[in-house]
Amino acid sequence: MSPYLAEQESKSIFIIREAYARVRKLAMLWSIGKDSTAMLWLVRKAFLGRVPFPLVLLDTGMEMDEVYAFRDRLVRDWQLPIINHLCPPLDQIDAKLPPATRSAMRKTEGLKTLLAQESYQGILCGIRRDEQGLRAKERVFSPRRSDGSWDYKDQPAELWDIYSTAYPDKGHVRVHPLLHWTELDIWEYTKAEKIPVCDLYFARGGQRYRSLGEKNITFPVNSDAQDIDAVIAELKQTRVAERAGRSMDQETEDSFEQLRTQGYM
Repeated sequence: MSPYLAEQESKSIFIIREAYARVRKLAMLWSIGKDSTAMLWLVRKAFLGRVPFPLVLLDTGMEMDEVYAFRDRLVRDWQLPIINHLCPPLDQIDAKLPPATRSAMRKTEGLKTLLAQESYQGILCGIRRDEQGLRAKERVFSPRRSDGSWDYKDQPAELWDIYSTAYPDKGHVRVHPLLHWTELDIWEYTKAEKIPVCDLYFARGGQRYRSLGEKNITFPVNSDAQDIDAVIAELKQTRVAERAGRSMDQETEDSFEQLRTQGYM
């Protein structure tokens, strides 16, 4: 592993251990994509091969078949403490939202029902600042209100790696151990550590997925990258955005902002 990746890894493991030490009841969201699986790998490194808190899939029933199969294989092979939490149906989601944004909002509402049931005070999430412009405003430890909403204009300062775990009454804190990573970092780390990933990330018939979401609102991009080396080479020259296949990002100018401010990951 390169010194740069070793430094990225060390910082993330520090954040994960800080969250575990300072947040009383913690869970981790595992979307089963490349980022959250890399974060899961870091958690297992941080705690010598075990995962000391629940992993949660916010399940809409619309994940791709390959994603469910990949989940089941890792749960079995790594003996993971998984919670498969069902999200509310579409008819319970605000009908005024654009169609794809409305579908994506099911996971936001699913997280709210999870928090209401389990009273988690901290949630580990595998988001990165470079993935989408609004995420660049995030903090590593990000407080959320009781309804899960996020005020990006009112975030705590984080200087000298000193993090606040404070959160509003009946709210929680989102913890982002991968915030400082890039998409290319994740793939180079995945290669260096030989972390398994879902086969959908590799091209079939001239297309592959850059980002995994529900099958009704996520689509592949044109690509000939059939293995991890080819993916890394492609990322070093592509101008295609990582979330180009996420249909809710293309609906309206503020679709993603609506999702994020209401609690989307």
